[in-house]
Amino acid sequence: MPTVIPQWSSAQRVLVTGGAGFIGSHVTEAYLAGGYDVAVLDDLSSGRIEHVPAGAEFVQADVRSPQARALVQDGGFAVLNHHAAQVDVRSSVADPMGDADVNLLGLLNLLQGAHEGGVRRVILASSGGAIYGDGVDLPTDETATKSPASPYGVAKLASEYYLATFAQLYGRETVVLRYSNVYGPRQRSDGEGGVVAVFGRRALRGDALTVYGDGEQTRDLVYVGDVAAANLAASRCAAASVVSVDGCAYNIGTGIQTAVNRLAALISEASRQAPSIHHAAARLGEIRCSALAADKAHREIGWRPRTSLAEGIRATLRWLATDACAEGKAETRHPRLGSRRVAF
Repeated sequence: MPTVIPQWSSAQRVLVTGGAGFIGSHVTEAYLAGGYDVAVLDDLSSGRIEHVPAGAEFVQADVRSPQARALVQDGGFAVLNHHAAQVDVRSSVADPMGDADVNLLGLLNLLQGAHEGGVRRVILASSGGAIYGDGVDLPTDETATKSPASPYGVAKLASEYYLATFAQLYGRETVVLRYSNVYGPRQRSDGEGGVVAVFGRRALRGDALTVYGDGEQTRDLVYVGDVAAANLAASRCAAASVVSVDGCAYNIGTGIQTAVNRLAALISEASRQAPSIHHAAARLGEIRCSALAADKAHREIGWRPRTSLAEGIRATLRWLATDACAEGKAETRHPRLGSRRVAF
């Protein structure tokens, strides 16, 4: 069983960057449910203000900005949970400098603030599929060779090295969570990483599903609620020694490969529709097969996935069916910000 540090009580103050986004908003909810004092930093470039839980403070700012750095420095946070990122692999291939600007310079800006403000622990959302690449044993453990296939994967791996260096220089406690393919309610259906949301929304409308390549490429699909639980566990576990980037890194996945063709069939069945399936050319920068072994996370932080793929797909489809403002523009209201028009 994992060792829990007594002083890490639920009264600790946490900053979640990207907390208006798909994963970050679920993480924020998990912290609030655990009794934590939570603030959210998000520029709303892809997040949605209505996803920020009412119990959390909200600051709208870019992670690269002086305002974001000052917030981390002066906010009295014990934990910095960093989810804000440019997450589109295709965008990183088309604009690697833009990807690095957000994912590396944004991180460094926050880490400087964390150092100056005495933040005790930094939790980084990384990407198992993107940093390991192809040609590794499946399911892949944390010690596998790193061979990113995209600038996005390179930036995520570099972020882990920066975090380890700051930990060694300044004594910051560090936890890196290497996600497999996360899916669930609130996932956008206009991004390349949201295949479940893309297929789900199109299936509910009866539209054709587009599969890139032959569809036999596989992904390890982990439910967002389980990912949120992993973040809570990462905030409470004993700090690992930073002897290497892998020492404080944990795969967060199921270890199960699901082919895209199989996923399309499962979503079609769950939606009670029979959409046609079209194939298009494979996309640059995508890995062929992925599955992450999460045994280390179970041993050291007490986490394991709980939600089956069938259950998670049903929950996602229920949300997609009732989400009235997922596309286009929506008028939203937030208890601290009032009414504003947000473009998604």
